[in-house]
Amino acid sequence: MPTTAPKTLLDEVCDSLCSDRPHLPCKLLYDDAGSELFERICDQPEYYQTRTEQKILRDNARSIADEVGPDAVLVEYGAGSGVKTETVLGAMRDCAGYVPLDISTWMLDTCAGHLRPKFPELRIEPVRADYTQPVTLPDTVDDADNVVAFFPGGTIGNFTPPKATRFLANIASTVGGGGGLLIGFDLRKDPLTLHAAYNDAAGVTAEFNLNLLRRLNRELDADFDPELWRHYAPYNPGKGRIEMHLVSLAHQTVTIGNRPFHFRRGESIHTENSYKYTRPGFAEVADDAGWDVQHTWVDQNELFCVEYLTAR
Repeated sequence: MPTTAPKTLLDEVCDSLCSDRPHLPCKLLYDDAGSELFERICDQPEYYQTRTEQKILRDNARSIADEVGPDAVLVEYGAGSGVKTETVLGAMRDCAGYVPLDISTWMLDTCAGHLRPKFPELRIEPVRADYTQPVTLPDTVDDADNVVAFFPGGTIGNFTPPKATRFLANIASTVGGGGGLLIGFDLRKDPLTLHAAYNDAAGVTAEFNLNLLRRLNRELDADFDPELWRHYAPYNPGKGRIEMHLVSLAHQTVTIGNRPFHFRRGESIHTENSYKYTRPGFAEVADDAGWDVQHTWVDQNELFCVEYLTAR
């Protein structure tokens, strides 16, 4: 049976922009420059997610270690800078290895560079990969008695609930029956708090969003003028999600790979969603994906949630 060749970046971008509602895959936001900008977003005062999750991990480190158990290999989906990972690794008993996955080489280098001096005896094997696709993991994972995935930051919110279910099911297949998943997800809350988190006063999130256009200019010889686009990130209460867009400020034609794309003034390119969950709502998604909730940790203001799940 013939196989379908994987889409090129150009194919993926053009197909996405030709849809009834022009959009771009959110993974394209995270080139090296975008990953660096996202680290700056996490430091903004309006962006409560990072510091709240880190406090949950820090305050409950012993309890988390008890759930993970000894001699586990930790596989992190979307490695980040390694700050949260340091908390988890520091609490784990006899960690058998750490495998950070990330699409950004810069991010992997940053993470490994941060953690290796702090855990000199730990086997750290970075893997550059689009973790939304099948990933080949090193032998460290195959030889482990227990594999635990780590997916912090509320990044699960970037997936629609059906896609979140499929993604979590893929992680369950990777860790195997009895394997674990330590995951953070953002909770539904006051819309003004959510709006501020994605529209910071310093404009870092706007720069992060606009960097996507610069990436397309650089990698696909596109001719976007970032000055003719505006970051827009409202909260949609009906769907329970932040919707991040780039809005055209003028009637314009953009060329990508010698192909013209016409945008009306006020038309937007949808670049990312960030779904917010209730605890029962997330439990339903996890259950559909083959996971059982074992333990839940929430901050005192109920802004963010961390859970430990096991695969059936």
